[in-house]
Amino acid sequence: MHHRPRSLLFATLGAVVCAAGLIPAAGEAAVREPGDEKKSYAATHHLTVDDVENINALNDSAPDLPGAGPSLRPPASADDRMTPPAEPLDRMPDPYRPVYGRAETVVNNYIRKWQQVYSHRDGKKRQMTEQQREWLSYGCVGVTWVNSGEYPTNDLAFASFDENRYRNALTGTRPRPGETRAEFEGRIAKDSFDEEKGFRRAREVASVMNKAMENAHDEAAYVANLKKELANTNDPLSREDTRSRLYSALRNTPSFRDRNGGNSDPSRMKAVIYSKHFWSGQDRSGSADKRKYGDPEAFRPAPGTGLVDMSRDRNIPRSPTSPGEGFVNFDYGWFGAQTEADAEKTVWTHGNHYHAPGSDLGPMHVYESKFRNWSAGYSDFDRGVYVITFIPKSWNTAPDKVTQGWP
Repeated sequence: MHHRPRSLLFATLGAVVCAAGLIPAAGEAAVREPGDEKKSYAATHHLTVDDVENINALNDSAPDLPGAGPSLRPPASADDRMTPPAEPLDRMPDPYRPVYGRAETVVNNYIRKWQQVYSHRDGKKRQMTEQQREWLSYGCVGVTWVNSGEYPTNDLAFASFDENRYRNALTGTRPRPGETRAEFEGRIAKDSFDEEKGFRRAREVASVMNKAMENAHDEAAYVANLKKELANTNDPLSREDTRSRLYSALRNTPSFRDRNGGNSDPSRMKAVIYSKHFWSGQDRSGSADKRKYGDPEAFRPAPGTGLVDMSRDRNIPRSPTSPGEGFVNFDYGWFGAQTEADAEKTVWTHGNHYHAPGSDLGPMHVYESKFRNWSAGYSDFDRGVYVITFIPKSWNTAPDKVTQGWP
């Protein structure tokens, strides 16, 4: 792990939004053997404790309400984050570099691919705007941001938790040597989540929402269609109150109300998916062990529906478990609306850290990972949710099929 002067260090991490772990370390997830201890994001990316603190400080300043952004403000320090320069619309991207089972490229090359593949509006390629390049420069969350069109708000998050497995493991196994009770319970809770099932649940609900929007030209028609579709399959979500965020999520999407987006017409929108990894022990007033080893009761999905209440998510990172240790607070991955049925073949786009080519941190890199790489995570995170958001159908930021890297 390298170290840099405190002043430069603060500037370097003072503007990183992605170090929350957005990229399962290049190679770390792919080559890990079963039973191996997962590395922290900081150790994998050679970040100091000061780096991590400043990354988290920037994340804390992010907007947390629909339509509030873009207004990310770095801490009051020098900011060496740079907005990537514009790329010519007709310039083709270079091939991505294979790294431990994933594809990697520099942010400038990602912009070229984005313009060729994801930028389309009403069938026409668009050059990434300065504002979009500004969003992208923040790293992991920036990749999701530039594709979703608004800062991710995590309102419709889904996960899968096996209650029977959790209870059986608590009663049928014992803590490992030297493991505290809190650490034991946190580990068992983490192992009782199934990210693939959580992802499948989000896809299932997104599919129902897309069907409900097909011929609905106002919100009332969409809600009526959604209730009908959910009732037809006896989905537990059909029993959600009308005031639930399930029914208000579309209304609260800025692009839905924009005349150049959805123009308040649900039939012009589509439901898409992204993912967030984070730490469960976020109660600063609670037990220190919960912040170190996680809170077994926190951020569990509602039985049946799979909905996760994210209202208490404050992007608080895991507390150090030993001196000189630091953990980042979250990690984002973009999925969009891919139609690949096999989760293992899906592609998740994410980044390593904010774009700082003039610092020790260096330029931002963008990755395309298969689901197994993405869901492996780091020791920084014990929760993974799959979130539904909405974008206009005219946006091609979520093509049916994503080719990993570039032919």
